[in-house]
Amino acid sequence: MKAAMEAGRRFLRLDGHARGIVLEATATLVATRLGLRIIGLRRWQAFLTWPSPNVANSGDPNRLATAREISRLEAATARCLFFQSTCLEQSLALWWLLRRHGVSAELRLGARKESNRFEAHAWVQLDGAILNNSAAGDVHFVPFEGPVSSLEAQAR
Repeated sequence: MKAAMEAGRRFLRLDGHARGIVLEATATLVATRLGLRIIGLRRWQAFLTWPSPNVANSGDPNRLATAREISRLEAATARCLFFQSTCLEQSLALWWLLRRHGVSAELRLGARKESNRFEAHAWVQLDGAILNNSAAGDVHFVPFEGPVSSLEAQAR
């Protein structure tokens, strides 16, 4: 209860723009959790792409700083949810939030074999910089080549 009250206080201290991002992140993380379970990755990503315009990265010098701020707010939101979200859920939500705010980042999926176990991981990159889940050691996952939307063709 005390943690929830502190999270509420932190939310109220945010400016209006940041509060909006937190609210968008909350809705997107919950919807993504359901969307992945109901219709799967490929269809959910297509659904997330459909309502947002094509985003082209402009020469905006602040876009990396903007992307990092959105990533920070989305990660904080994910920590305060009533469920523990996965790296895929967080990465899809972040990828969509960035597109919504005019930043075209890459959703990346990778894999590795660790102690005879296959492990997969998702993260978001902008100009080679990892925006989320960097503590998970993304560099130790071999990224699939090409955009996530073409993974089905690679598996054949």
